[in-house]
Amino acid sequence: MTKSNEQNASDSFVKGAFILGISGVFVKIIGAFFKIPLADNIGPEGMSYFSSAYSFYNFFIVLATAGLPTAIGKIIAEQRALGDYKNLDKMFKSGFVLMTSVGLLGSLFMFFGADIIVDVIKNPDASLAFKSIAPAIVIVSVMAVFRGFFQGFQHMKPFALSQIFEQFGRVTVGFGLAIYLLASGTKYAAAGATFGATTGALAGLFAIFLMYKSFRKKHKEAHSKLMTGQAQTTSEIMKRIALIAVPITLGAAVMPLMSTIDVMLVMNRLTDIGMGEQANDLYGMLSGYAAVLVNLPQVITSAIQISIVPAVAALFVQKQVKNLSRTIQNGIRMTLIISLPATAGLVLLSQPIMELLYPSQIQYAQTTGQILSILGFGVIFLGMFQVTTGILQGLSMQNRPAINLMVGAVIKIILTYVLVGIPSINIYGAAFSTLAAYGTATTLNLITMKRSADITFDPKVVLFKPLFSVLVMSVVVVVGHKLALLVISPKLSTVFAILIGAIVYFVMLLKTKTITDEDYALLPGGRKLKKISDRFFK
Repeated sequence: MTKSNEQNASDSFVKGAFILGISGVFVKIIGAFFKIPLADNIGPEGMSYFSSAYSFYNFFIVLATAGLPTAIGKIIAEQRALGDYKNLDKMFKSGFVLMTSVGLLGSLFMFFGADIIVDVIKNPDASLAFKSIAPAIVIVSVMAVFRGFFQGFQHMKPFALSQIFEQFGRVTVGFGLAIYLLASGTKYAAAGATFGATTGALAGLFAIFLMYKSFRKKHKEAHSKLMTGQAQTTSEIMKRIALIAVPITLGAAVMPLMSTIDVMLVMNRLTDIGMGEQANDLYGMLSGYAAVLVNLPQVITSAIQISIVPAVAALFVQKQVKNLSRTIQNGIRMTLIISLPATAGLVLLSQPIMELLYPSQIQYAQTTGQILSILGFGVIFLGMFQVTTGILQGLSMQNRPAINLMVGAVIKIILTYVLVGIPSINIYGAAFSTLAAYGTATTLNLITMKRSADITFDPKVVLFKPLFSVLVMSVVVVVGHKLALLVISPKLSTVFAILIGAIVYFVMLLKTKTITDEDYALLPGGRKLKKISDRFFK
């Protein structure tokens, strides 16, 4: 491989992450226009039904889609890097059969087991929401095969577009049905909202299937000329996929499992301490209000994770040590650039943000704000865990993140049981336990990277520069918000503080040269931006 090709192989990660990041932000904006007004209309009780169903749905989705598409994408990337194109079609077909089978089992279990599940978690009125979302599992599973295919080619546009179509279908149908059915009761409104996931999945699958057909037709002739490599049997391919997919799936399943633990454990522990009548409202505040905002930055960090796996895998099998190190450092640096300001904003403006976003639920702003001020710190750990997991998966150490997160999950279970059971702490204990779980798992991932792969990075470039920028931004946000309150309304003061904070942070990134020349070269309009930066910050 030439030096130019090595550079392109590494840079494709940043480009792929940028494409997925932009689409992810757009998807989350659409989602915000869904979940925020949805919560404002159906209240904490309705969000409890909605969030309970989505917690279990996400668990099944992870079981069905976390490992197999990543395994397919990783193997395809490795085969392309080594010039082995012989087994690509067989790899795709094997993955398709596996994904369809697993997804169908998940849909059937969720639909026919809904009444049993809601009885166990003591939330019986959520049954309709469970059944409405069940068909989406098999549809998303099939869609994930196509996404894994394009991930392996580091061709992220179809991946991104399918996300947009899926989200648009989910929001328009889900919100429309929720409002239409609200007069019949909150449980029917929640069921209508969850059914949006099924229609959205159909829209996303249709879109990516058309792009897949176009891609295969366009590359058919070139692909046929590259049928090199040693042919493998279907059983060999299945075994290879399983060796990668199973540990990834087990590790990824822990995250929604922790949400599922919250549903069961939190509700029961709140009942134990005499807060049974408030349990639905408190859990709705945790999962349907605060957690929604904490999960927003995941859009970009998950994009980095998805893009970094095939990039690291390709460079690793080619033994391109320098470019591998550079790619890993870029991934961690990009994650902190996103996670640090998001954490600061959510923690410093927790209650004002809740009052801004949920004006019809203003009576819950103080409690949800306090929950958010705790959960907000989890943005850093969650983002770092996602990206370090992607790095370890690319380095063929997919077992370790799974083990590390399981350790975090055990800590979460213990802390949730103990802390939520203390009346003076109650629901805040679930937020503390989530923070501890992700902090533990992230720390263990970093230790694994250092000890097992001898991966190091420059702390000045990766950590200190963005951290200094965030500290300056934080001071401006706090002072700006307090001064703004003297002259304008609280809502406008919050908007002003967020905007001025974003501007100051961006300027500080340029001033400290946290954004590198390499970053400028890869960003759309990067050359113009670099000229502006050089003019003002030389």
